[in-house]
Amino acid sequence: MLKLLSSSRNLHAHIASPCLRATPAPSSGGASGSSSPLLRALNSIAELSRGSSSRHPNFFRRAFFCSDSSSSGGDGTGRGVLVEVALKGDDSDADAGDSSNSSSAIVPTNPRPEDYLTVLALPLPHRPLFPGFYMPINVKDPKLMAALQEARKRQAPYAGAFLLKEEPGSDPNVVSGSESEKSTDSLKGKDLYNRLHEVGTLAQISTIQGEQVVLIGHRRLRITEMVSEEPLTVKVDHIKDKPYNKDDDVVKATSFEVISTLRDVLKSSSLWRDHVQTYTQHIGDFNYSRLADFGAAISGASKLQCQEVLEELDVHNRLRLTLELVKKEMEITKIQESIARAIEEKISTEQRRYLLNEQLKAIKKELGLETDDKTALSAKFRERIEENKEHIPAPVLQVIQEELTKLQLLEASSSEFNVTRNYLDWLTALPWGNYSDENFDVLHAQQILDEDHYGLSDVKERILEFIAVGKLRGTAQGKIICLSGPPGVGKTSIGKSIARALNRKFFRFSVGGLSDVAEIKGHRRTYIGAMPGKMVQCLKNVGTANPLVLIDEIDKLGRGHSGDPASAMLELLDPEQNANFLDHYLDVPIDLSKVLFVCTANVVDTIPTPLLDRMEVIAIAGYITDEKMHIARDYLEKSTRDACGIKPEQVEMTDAALLTLIESYCREAGVRNLQKQIEKIYRKIALQLVRKGVQGEAPVSGVQIIQDGEASEEKADDAGNISSESVEANVEGQTEVTILEADIVQAESSSNQDSNPTDQSTDLKDSLETEKQEESESTSTVEKVLVDKSNLTDYVGKPVFHAERIYDQTPSGVVMGLAWTAMGGSTLYIETTLVEQGEGKGALQLTGQLGDVMKESAQIAHTYARAALLEKEPDNQFFANTKLHLHVPAGATPKDGPSAGCTMITSLLSVAMEKPVRKDLAMTGEVTLTGKVLPIGGVKEKTIAARRSGVKTIIFPSANRRDFDELSPQVKEGLDVHFADHYSQIYELAFDFDQN
Repeated sequence: MLKLLSSSRNLHAHIASPCLRATPAPSSGGASGSSSPLLRALNSIAELSRGSSSRHPNFFRRAFFCSDSSSSGGDGTGRGVLVEVALKGDDSDADAGDSSNSSSAIVPTNPRPEDYLTVLALPLPHRPLFPGFYMPINVKDPKLMAALQEARKRQAPYAGAFLLKEEPGSDPNVVSGSESEKSTDSLKGKDLYNRLHEVGTLAQISTIQGEQVVLIGHRRLRITEMVSEEPLTVKVDHIKDKPYNKDDDVVKATSFEVISTLRDVLKSSSLWRDHVQTYTQHIGDFNYSRLADFGAAISGASKLQCQEVLEELDVHNRLRLTLELVKKEMEITKIQESIARAIEEKISTEQRRYLLNEQLKAIKKELGLETDDKTALSAKFRERIEENKEHIPAPVLQVIQEELTKLQLLEASSSEFNVTRNYLDWLTALPWGNYSDENFDVLHAQQILDEDHYGLSDVKERILEFIAVGKLRGTAQGKIICLSGPPGVGKTSIGKSIARALNRKFFRFSVGGLSDVAEIKGHRRTYIGAMPGKMVQCLKNVGTANPLVLIDEIDKLGRGHSGDPASAMLELLDPEQNANFLDHYLDVPIDLSKVLFVCTANVVDTIPTPLLDRMEVIAIAGYITDEKMHIARDYLEKSTRDACGIKPEQVEMTDAALLTLIESYCREAGVRNLQKQIEKIYRKIALQLVRKGVQGEAPVSGVQIIQDGEASEEKADDAGNISSESVEANVEGQTEVTILEADIVQAESSSNQDSNPTDQSTDLKDSLETEKQEESESTSTVEKVLVDKSNLTDYVGKPVFHAERIYDQTPSGVVMGLAWTAMGGSTLYIETTLVEQGEGKGALQLTGQLGDVMKESAQIAHTYARAALLEKEPDNQFFANTKLHLHVPAGATPKDGPSAGCTMITSLLSVAMEKPVRKDLAMTGEVTLTGKVLPIGGVKEKTIAARRSGVKTIIFPSANRRDFDELSPQVKEGLDVHFADHYSQIYELAFDFDQN
């Protein structure tokens, strides 16, 4: 017996791919060389792969010749010699580099392989080892490795290679290779013996390099019993193939079918050519048993199927099993060819980069792992519509079915496919007939509105009426609510509260500056990047067909070249039309009658009349000072304190500071600016608390404490909280306390030394720990920060607003009027003065950035004042001979509106009669040329503005009496209100005729 010790230079080429052997030693019953028809068939297979080796001169060719248990005739009496020959295409290299090693590479072995009846058991985790093949394995058990090396030294380089069984209850197709190796390494002794297959292979230990051992299979073995556990050694029987007739037609036919199938596979696949290159070129005596092992070894079958071939001793059955395996390989090759052919037909110049992706999809489809895109999309869309099929309208369902049919006929690469897919996605994603359960509990709604908002009793009452009507009708439809009011009064949050009270989904979108109709009605599908309108997007997002939709800033709708969005909103908001709302993208009717629309606007005057006519306007005037105080205490201060991480016991803001903040910094109708100012105060307090905390946590000695204290107190003094005198006093006190504590500690330590030296260090340590704990407790207690009227400027700066009353006693020609703006109500003075007098010089000059309507009111006032003066004093020609200048202060602010008419008349008459108006008086009202006083708007806003400026007496038109009576008692408290139908009534009230 001879064995080749291969050099390390050729080892890598040796283990790169499975290598095969043939037995050249002829026997009496074997077929001879090339005369065998089996060998001629195999030589024809070799012709398919020789071309590759001839093109590569450095290709290594190796053949193994050894004795085996079976001869060509099947009698098992053959004997032979094992020789491994390494053939290299380049003869010069072989002669130059390996001439000296050729003689030493062949080492005789004795005894023979069949004499080994007790062998080491090597577990194979992945595949069995067939006779005539080699297999590299990793051996991590040091005892087993030592035994293998010892066997090689004793000229007995043989072991038994047995396939490892799977763990009980595990799936061999799921367990990964790393897990298999890990479980193999942990098995020892009897556990390993129970996991080994009974039939294995006698393997020659070819080379050992590190943990890698290269095995060469010789003959089949069967385990009989275990000899020792570590390393595992077993007794084996050498098993032989069952006798068979080599001239049997069935055996011949089966073998030739195996060879034919191998030839077909090699023609279509180059994967196996390298596997059979060496085997077929150096074949000497090749029998049917070897053919079966050869086909099973190089096939891609599972390890259990290969083990079944290894265990089969009937040559005919083994050939049949091998034929099944190579037939499967042939079918896989055919599938591969059909896939490649189908893909190549579809590929064009633009689609070549998708080649690998398409191949992967086709392979998965062929194996049944997943369906193609169109089938999966259709299944997804059909699954969506099945859930609400009974609620989807018949026309919409018909459109969906037609589009699904169209989708199946389109190519996935076409642009129309993506358009249809997106269209179906939108159609099937809408909540057709999916309504949320509404809650019409009035008490529940009242509780929610009171939790979220303070005041606004008239607004809350109107919302509760709306909910009560919805409870009686069973649905809250039929009205489009429009909340109008200045910014910051809570219009959007009221919409959220209504949605929470009704248990509806909430969706908000702003139409401020919107100039494209497609944002509401959607785009046509023919356009690139087309999308549905906002309402369709809303329904998809909320998932219900009856949400509450808040349309914000509806008074700021734009109008551009893409159409008029205000007109498009009519179909959306009109209850008579939105039951069949038609979106341009979907092009199917959508029922929006169950959607509750709530709009918000600052000014209703800019809303188009047809759109305003379909709304029910609920005016939110704003908050008076008392309401702002409650809102700040109950809502704003709590939320801001939590957001800043400040505890309630750390800060106290007095009512005086809060009142000053409202009147001098936040006079607007809403509370948004008030919230900003409170946040500003709490941010500064947070910084102050952190600075104090950092100062208190510094573990420093007496002198350092003084320095840190001075620095920190100076910072606090800059903030306006603590004076420098208190800083010095605190520092001196801290120094004295620190020195006193040091003396006490020193005295206690000296006394402890005299009395008990053993406990000295312990007592000193305890005293220091107690002192540190007291210091930490004192520093953790933070002094409460007080925000009062006196130090409010340190947090928010100088006041923004001053007293709205410029005059304590108004002079002649100056009258206070009441105006309404988008920010709420405000007061304004109208001043008139004499410029020059002369015969026929009567004229009126206007300043103050007045609008056209207000300029007309000034002309009307001048004409009426002239007639009224002549009526009272017929001889007074003041207006005919005097040039007057009428001015409205705050000239940078545009002003317009007719409600200042009575105020202008009073100002002109005050100058003409040289009589001042009564103090604490304000008025408003439009006046005609005949003196009639017409109604005005914004009664509540103007009343709040009058209260804010300290006015006690107000004059309103009589037509606004009901508006004033509907105001809350808090707004009307302390006011003397008069109503006038004609200016003559204002004339009697405005001037104090008893005053000299």
